[in-house]
Amino acid sequence: MSGPRAKGAAPTADRLIVGIGQLVTPAGPGAKRGPQQADLQVLDDAALAVTDGFVSWLGPAVAWNGVARDEVDLGGRGVVPGLIDPHTHLLWAGDRFDDLEARLAGVPYQRILARGGGIHATVRATAAAPRSELLRASRARLADLVASGATTVEVKSGYGLSVEGELAALEAIATLRAEAAVRVIPTLLIHLPDPDDRLGHLQAVIERLIPDVAARGLAARLDVFVEREAFSPREAERILRSGRAHGLDLTLHADQFHAIGGVDLAVRLGARSVDHLEASGVEQIDILAQGSAVATLLPGVSLELGLPGAPGRALVDAGVPVALATDLNPGSSPLHSTTLALALSLRLNRLRPAEALVAGTVNAAAALGLADVGWLGVGARADLLVLPEPDWRALLHGLGGPGPLEVWAAGRRVDRHAPGPERGAVGLEPS
Repeated sequence: MSGPRAKGAAPTADRLIVGIGQLVTPAGPGAKRGPQQADLQVLDDAALAVTDGFVSWLGPAVAWNGVARDEVDLGGRGVVPGLIDPHTHLLWAGDRFDDLEARLAGVPYQRILARGGGIHATVRATAAAPRSELLRASRARLADLVASGATTVEVKSGYGLSVEGELAALEAIATLRAEAAVRVIPTLLIHLPDPDDRLGHLQAVIERLIPDVAARGLAARLDVFVEREAFSPREAERILRSGRAHGLDLTLHADQFHAIGGVDLAVRLGARSVDHLEASGVEQIDILAQGSAVATLLPGVSLELGLPGAPGRALVDAGVPVALATDLNPGSSPLHSTTLALALSLRLNRLRPAEALVAGTVNAAAALGLADVGWLGVGARADLLVLPEPDWRALLHGLGGPGPLEVWAAGRRVDRHAPGPERGAVGLEPS
């Protein structure tokens, strides 16, 4: 697991991490599918060297013969790659307390949406919130995800609705991205059509919003919600083709409530990922197995809305690469823990522990088009989790986590309990 070096040359590093009782990682970058999704490399009594924020050496501790300016001893605890959360909506204002009470009283989510609640309520609250309040709340949510083990977090717009609102949301995400010590990946989400001017809104998205976002570099990814209450496959195809023409990566919300053709569209257009899939059946699984898209599952939605879990077991068995995410949002998945999303996948999507770890690391990275995170080896970013005990399975066994995690990004601790001089994580503490 260590990289080549010149014969006789002693390696040098900024930092050496020793005392790793058990280091567990997927074998290198790229989406893993089928049996590969359960394939983990395990190294006991390991050491890991960091240079310029990247892993520069990894192997048995006894094999290290180099020099490091700093050494950290983990005392026999376990290490896994930092988790990747490839699907969140953490930039919002307001609340959905009324929605929760309505759902508990038996009102379906779609009816709540139709009467102006759900996403519509969040759009109104987000539009009315000052930028400072929006960022304060978003920093706190990002801090929660980091504390749960996330070292890369995707953040969508989508609560702006108008061109101006979406640009303002992406500008706020850019601020969050610039100040965070973890990696933040912005995504332009085309969430709902304007009920008063559907065609005009669609034209504005295609002719104004997408070109402006691409030209300003506010996002490199485009997502569209394909659903009966949102965009049809035909409308979504127009949006996605515009995004692709402007150099944006493509992803879709599909099959959350109904299978209306979103999966077929995603595969046909070469989308990087297709997310949700709670309503997917045999036909959709077969389509995904013929393509390259990562299937990103969101077990928090199933838990919150009482939906059947997305068919994770069938997808893995069919050879579809599966990723996991929190879908952190104010209504359908108020899940602030990436670790809990992985643990829920064992119960709700029938993944096995090794498959869930791969889904939450290297496959989640592949869903975002990233190759330098989600695994540990020479050339990877030194993003890692230090567990309270040696056995990595403690991360997924409980529903409350195995205890406080040490979260490292680019070779530095960034969790809430990091020593002050070490943290360097502006914007991760609620203010």
